[in-house]
Amino acid sequence: MVKYWMVGIGGFLGAIARFALGGYIANRMGIRFPYGTFVINISGSFFIGFILTILAQNAAISPNLRYLIPIGFIGAYTTFSTFEYETLRSVQDGQMLIAMAYVSSSVIAGFVAVWLGVVAGRALS
Repeated sequence: MVKYWMVGIGGFLGAIARFALGGYIANRMGIRFPYGTFVINISGSFFIGFILTILAQNAAISPNLRYLIPIGFIGAYTTFSTFEYETLRSVQDGQMLIAMAYVSSSVIAGFVAVWLGVVAGRALS
């Protein structure tokens, strides 16, 4: 049960951080280009690489931190970081074809899914 609390607490904090940082950046830089989302995605990618490396190299660190930080906090902060980390793992494992298929299919399918969601939303309104 503790792991669910860790994910929930981390997720709450990550969502608040994303909302606050995204709003701050939008207010400072405008919304013509999605600077807030860009900064969040790139910083989340850095954070997940950093924290998972630290957790993997330090067995003495509580396993609950894996639920709190990378799954809860960073997962709510941005899922892009998980996508990037999984891609890196495929590359490190020598699975370049899988990594490239994952990247291209995620971008294309994600774009199509967003477009279909807009079409469905418009059809219902």
